[in-house]
This record gives sequence, C-alpha cells and structure tokens, in this order.
Amino acid sequence: MINCYHCQLPVAYPGRYRASVAGQVCEFCCPGCQAVAETIAAAGLEQFYHYRDGPSLNPRELARPALAELAVYDRPDLTAQFTHSAGQGREATLRVQGITCAACAWLIERKLGQLPGVQQVQLNLANHRLHLRWQAPALGLGELIGQLQALGYGAEPWQPDTASDALAAENRSALRRLGVAGLLWFQAMMATMATWPEFNLDLSPALHQILRWAAFMLTTPIVFYSCGPLFRGAWRALRARHLSMDLSAALAIGLAYGAGIYTAISGQGELYFDTVGMFALFLLGSRYLERRARERTLVGSQGLARLLPATCLRCVPGAEAERVLLAELRPGDRVQVPGGGQVPADGVILAGQAQLDEALLTGESQAQARGPGEAVNAGTLNLGSALLIEVTATGSGTRMSAIMRLLEQAQAQKPALAQWADRAAQVFLGSSLLLAALFGAVWSWLDASQAFWVVLALLVATCPCALSLAIPTALTAATASLQRMGLLVLRGDVLENLNRIDTLVLDKTGTLSEGQPTLQQVLELGAVPAAKALDWAAALQAPVDHPLARAFGPSPVVAEAVHSEPGRGLEGVVAGQRLRLGDPAFVSQLAGTAAPKLPTNHGQWLLLGNGQGPLAWFAVHDRLRPQAPALVDYARARGWRVLILSGDRSPALAEVAAQLDVQAEGGLTPEQKLSALQRLRAEGRRVLVVGDGANDAPLLAAADVGIAMGAGTDLSKARADAVLLSNDLASLPRAFALAARGRRIVLQNLAWAALYNTLVLPFAAFDLITPAWAALGMSVSSLAVVLNALRLGRTPPATAQEVPTWPRSTC
Repeated sequence: MINCYHCQLPVAYPGRYRASVAGQVCEFCCPGCQAVAETIAAAGLEQFYHYRDGPSLNPRELARPALAELAVYDRPDLTAQFTHSAGQGREATLRVQGITCAACAWLIERKLGQLPGVQQVQLNLANHRLHLRWQAPALGLGELIGQLQALGYGAEPWQPDTASDALAAENRSALRRLGVAGLLWFQAMMATMATWPEFNLDLSPALHQILRWAAFMLTTPIVFYSCGPLFRGAWRALRARHLSMDLSAALAIGLAYGAGIYTAISGQGELYFDTVGMFALFLLGSRYLERRARERTLVGSQGLARLLPATCLRCVPGAEAERVLLAELRPGDRVQVPGGGQVPADGVILAGQAQLDEALLTGESQAQARGPGEAVNAGTLNLGSALLIEVTATGSGTRMSAIMRLLEQAQAQKPALAQWADRAAQVFLGSSLLLAALFGAVWSWLDASQAFWVVLALLVATCPCALSLAIPTALTAATASLQRMGLLVLRGDVLENLNRIDTLVLDKTGTLSEGQPTLQQVLELGAVPAAKALDWAAALQAPVDHPLARAFGPSPVVAEAVHSEPGRGLEGVVAGQRLRLGDPAFVSQLAGTAAPKLPTNHGQWLLLGNGQGPLAWFAVHDRLRPQAPALVDYARARGWRVLILSGDRSPALAEVAAQLDVQAEGGLTPEQKLSALQRLRAEGRRVLVVGDGANDAPLLAAADVGIAMGAGTDLSKARADAVLLSNDLASLPRAFALAARGRRIVLQNLAWAALYNTLVLPFAAFDLITPAWAALGMSVSSLAVVLNALRLGRTPPATAQEVPTWPRSTC
C-alpha cells in the first residue's frame, strides 16, 4: 500500500496524483495534497517535509473558505473590522488551523515572509495565533489567507470569543489527560503491588504474569495518551537541537516504561509501571494547576473583550430602534445605551447624562460623569440614565481593542532578566543530563541494582521547571495588575527598569496640571479687538490635539495650513493673514521684532501676532493636579531627584515649582529637553519621565522609563514605555511599589528554584530519595513559584514605607 507523501493517508489510485518534490516523484491521495506539495516545492521550502515530526493534515479535513469567498475579507468594512493600521501598512491576527508541529511554523513564516509587501510574520505555536504586518494596498487580507490555504492550512481572523473557546477546549483536553492518568495509575499500582514479595504470598506464576501484563496495559494509555504532548514537545526540541523542560521528564517516563516492559517479559527485576503512573500524575497535575494559575493573570486583559454585549439597539430614522449584532455597527450609527448596560462601541454622547464605570479600562475606581459632547469608550458600564451615542469607532478600532493589543505585546516581550533565566535553565538542564549519565555509570559499578533508580530520580528531580517559570509568571501577573490599576505597560522591561530609577522628570501642562485649562484674561496689544483676536486664536487651536486648545473654545472662522512647532507654538493662515500663537520669541520672529515683555500677572501667557507685530496676550490657567504633591513627596522619600522640564516660560511654571518645592527649567524646546536628559544620563542617573505632549515624545523615548498620560497626544503615547490610562498620578506610587514587590518576588522565585534544584541533586545522586518523592518535590517546587507570583494580583495602595530600599541592581 502506498501512502500519500503529504498526509500519509493511503493512496487509492496510484499514479493519478503525482508531483516532483525534493528531486523525487511522489504519490498523493488527492489533488488537494498534490496542490499543497507543489506550492511548497515551488517556494523552495521542501525542507518542511524533513523538519516535520508527523503527517500533515489533509486539506479536505480543514474548514476553510472557498477561494471565491476570500475576496470578502478585502471589503473595506471587513478590513476595518479585522485589521488595524500600522504605520504605512496594516496588521492582523489570524487563528490558523492544521498546525501539527514546529515545522508548520517554519513553513508558514518563510512562505508568507517571501511575499512582496509582507513586513512581519510571527506564529505563536502555543495558541496557533499568527500575527501579520504587510504593506497596504499591495496585499489584502484575503490574499494572505489564500496563501495559507495553498499551503494546506485553514485560517480566519482571530476574535476573542473564538480564542476563548479554543482555550476552554485545551483545558478540557488537559483535564481529560490528567483524569486518565489518575484513574489508570491507581489500578496499575494495585496490580503492581500484588506482585511485591510482601504481598505475593500464594500467587501462582501464571497469575503473577497476568498481573504484570495487566499493569502494562493499564500504564500504556498513561504514557501514549496522557503524556503524549510531553513526548511530542521533547521530540520537537531535539529536532531543533534545543533542550526543553519536557526532555528530562520524557526520558524518565520512557526509561521507566521500558524497564517495566522488560520485567513484564522476562519476569526479572522491578516492575516500574506504578512509578510511571505516579510520576505522570504528579507532573500532569502540577502543569495543569500551573496553567490555570497563569491563566488567572490573563483574565483582566482577555476579559475586556467579554465586556461587550452581543447586540445593541441601533436607532433608525423614522422607525423604532432595532436590535443588531455588534458586527453590523458602523461609524456614524446612533445607538441607545440603557441604564445598567454596556457601551457597545466608542462614540460621542448626543443626549443624556450618566455616570460611567471605566474601572476595567482606566483603573479609575470612581464612576465618571459624562454628558452631551463627551467621548465614551466601548466596554464601559452605564450606571445612570439612558444615553444616545453616535458611534465613532467599532471592533479593532476601539480604545479597548488597542489596550488589548498593547497588553498582549507587552506580555509577549521577554526582558533581559527573563532571557537570562531561560539561558540558565538551558545550562542547568544540560548539566543535569550529563550528571545523570555520570552517576548512572558510577552506580553501575558500585551497585548495578540501584543505578537505574538513581538515574531516574536525577532526571525527575533536576527538571528546571521552576527556574523557567520564576520570571515570566511574575512579570505576567504584575503587568495584568498594573493594567487594572490604570497603567498600561507597553514594553516588557518596564518593571525591571522601574527598580533602578533615581531621577523623576515631569512635564507641567497636562501632566502636573489637570489638562483642563481655562482662559482667564485677554490683553489687546494692537488695533485688533480682543474678541476678534480670541476668534483667530481659537481657529489656530481648533485642529490641534493639545490641552491648551480646550481653553479657547470654538471659533466662527477657519484656519488654513496650520502646523505646529513642538514646544514653541502654532502657525497658520486666518482671514487671509499669517498668524502665530505661542511662545513670545517664536511669534515675534514672524514680524522680525523683539519679543515683548511678559505681563507680570500670574498664569501662563500665550502671544498672538502677525507679520506686523504682536496682537494680543492670552492668560491661560490650569490647576495643579491634587495628586501631584503626593507624587513628588513619594519620590523624595525614595531619595530621587525631582525636576520639571517644560516648554512654558510664563510665571505659571515658577508658581508650580514653588508650590511643589522642586527645581524647574522653562522655555525649553524638545531638543533642549533631550539635552537636559542626556546631561542627567551623563551623571549616571536613571531617569523616569512623565509627559503628555508631542514635544515630550523625544524625551519619553530616550528615558530609562517613559510614561505618557492617557489624555496626551498619540505621538507621546507611541514613544512611551507605559501609558497612564487613568491620568491619575496617584497610580504611579502604587506602580512603583508593585514593581518593587515584583522584583522581590522574582528574586524569591529564582532563589527558591535554584535552592531546590541544588539541594535535591545530591539527595538523588546518592540514592537518598526515590523517583516518586523526586516527582512530588519537582511538582511542589513549580507550584510554589507560580502561587508566589500570583501574590502580585493583590495591589494594595502604596506608601513610601512599603518600598524596600535595597541597593539597586545593575543586572
């Protein structure tokens, strides 16, 4: 019987479907397998068939869209729903069907990476999630899915509900494997114990043999079904020339199982089937508990998607509101949100007053009052009366979706400390395998009957599972906790770097101040009346995303060709003349005159001028955030240096600096701010920057840790390491305290893992513990690390005394 070269199924009609692969003519069972193989060969990726560790799925087994249906994914409405912009291109995440081993990831990444316009291809083997970034409109999502289909894989846009179902299915499978191992191990242990001399009183040779084979049959499903993923993981690691945690466990189970088979056949030696079952039960049980415990840390981020209702009430002109699916909503639609209901999409309130619970998005525990004209976000809970909302963004375009994407990226990144732990685990695993071989040889010479037990105990006891789990589990738990507090971490090394900070640099407007400025005074300087000058200034500010723009209100005139000079001001054409608004020196350059002297009154002053000279002064006042003094006091309690770097040169900066009793530098351009930061770095200081404006973006990017305010500009948030979604400065001390607790827990986990593995090795090497006790110790060690990390899920308010003052690490 000839088997298909691709899927290994029997070929019913030899000679009908043939293709040349890797220089040889191969037989296929159907045109689907033939087409897939020809596609792989045409791309020069025949090595896939050498890397894979099992047969590929037959294309007919996959639920995939027909080729004619793939064009649907390129419709503008579905493209907007399933993809999001990334620079000049688009990004999407797909759930891929048909992946069987690591070779599938190799094939997919290389094939799609060869396509013109594809910028990034990353496949997560753990959840079969494929992240793509490509140049638009050179490629469409439908074409990319079609390329996967040609390789023999089904794919569809990943959606949170589908992912949750897949995760639940994986949990059920793991629980079934654990249940089978527990049930059959108990029976195998009873059969094995009956063959022991202590119990073997009147056992005939025939019955003795029956019990041995009964134990074998009971243990075999444990090895091949319950422990199947473990063996597949070990084999994939070996093929990739990589040492994994599965390897030592697979060796231990395989050796014990093989020794038990030898005893069952020969009737000589120990029957190890009970040991196999016990070790498998402990190992699978601990891994299942670890899996569930780690998933708890992801509930906050994955649970955001479940905040959305399945349907909503869409208003139809001239008719009653209709209930529609969320997927049918489009920007511009109007929806009703009843009291107690969830907001289905990002939008603007048209009618109604309500209190919105935004805790899961911003970390703000108090409900926020919202009224007509104010923005609302998908997933928030309406605690007041009914609202009428005009939709501005749906699906992947909502703020909630952006938070989920950023949080997932941050949790996927490995900081330097986690990479070091991975390397250490690799070295320890390789060393433990060599020691097992060495002590096996020594015991074979000293006492051959004990050599096997010693090797088995060493393989089990020294599996560095706890060492590999020590850091990523703690970092994942801390990242999820920070998100619940309102601080969205965008880079994986933020927690590590926060523990090394000794200098705090703050922006003033929108950061230390509330970002809700009010216009206090207008001073005329020329022939233009104050009212007209205010209209012109408001027109210049209208298209700008900056807190100061809110102080000027709407304008009856429109400005053209407006552009911003970060840290200096605005320039544009209003009523046929070129105007500037902002820093006095910047504005005066337009007329070629000297900058006028600032008014002596308190407040922040902005100058409006044209080609003839200054026209008016505007006094803007923005209150200091109530949490700002507490943040500065907290930083001082830790021994940090606190500094304000601002583009504002008005007396308001000196007032804020005096109120907080900190050093301040004003009138700085973005380049001057960056130079000030570089001076601090030259002094050996580790700098944390908190800012909100476009002029703070270079500073946030260059700092050791940059935190952007949630109400800040998109540019500042894109360059920051974290975003303070709640705009509540009181969250920062809690974040610092959590970072310190996280570092302490990481060190505890590393110390425990290293101590356990170091202490248990001599006990196992000198035959002082059995493999069963070694399995129990390994499981308890791994669980202890995970449970210790989960303590980071509790985030009590921080005080200065909570933060330890150990010497800062340089690692």
